[in-house]
Amino acid sequence: MHFTGFPEEGTTFLDEILINNSKEWLKSNKDRYENLIVTPNKAFIQEMGEHLQILVPSINAIPKINKSLFRIYKDARFHLADPIKTRIGIIFWQGDGHRMQSSSFYMHYDSQEVFIASGIRNFKAPLLSTYREYIQDKSKRIELHSILQNLQKKGYIIPQPHYKRYPLGFQIDQSHSYLSLYNAMFAYTSFKPTKIFYSSQIIDTCFTIYKDMFDLHQWVYELTLKSKN
Repeated sequence: MHFTGFPEEGTTFLDEILINNSKEWLKSNKDRYENLIVTPNKAFIQEMGEHLQILVPSINAIPKINKSLFRIYKDARFHLADPIKTRIGIIFWQGDGHRMQSSSFYMHYDSQEVFIASGIRNFKAPLLSTYREYIQDKSKRIELHSILQNLQKKGYIIPQPHYKRYPLGFQIDQSHSYLSLYNAMFAYTSFKPTKIFYSSQIIDTCFTIYKDMFDLHQWVYELTLKSKN
């Protein structure tokens, strides 16, 4: 597979799902889905994965649906009326844990937005507990705070803290105690799809962003290693 850019017809296809959101419609457009979505996205995953090996030699970049390429079907238990996703999600993760609880390089896109992130976008209860224990160490809080500040200076966005009350073991007067209010740890940027997105140049664009975010990726990866101990 050779990646030459995401096809513009692919984002048009995603827009069509907005008014044709049914399994029947997707089945009748299976060939278009394969040609406009699956094939170019698998090619992107393969090539992007080769670039990311420069940063993380063991990165999981698996050009298969339900691996690095998210399923286009939503969870049927909660989305009977609109079972098809209108954006495409891609993930490259480090480690042998579940991809969503592993430090990762992530992207999703539709016709209006390309969203690129690194870290973990939601801590489940076990990892949240490990995170809070991990940042009891003042040096880890200082290190993370510095990483986040550097990313913000470069124009990347850090989500706002999720919680209002400090968890047990943290106080407002502790240095960088605000970090205990998070239920995730990631940075992101977003932009509208342009000619770059529809060309092979998007590989270099993504790699530059992921390289900028690498220190955060590694900090989060080291956190995940603690969750296994």
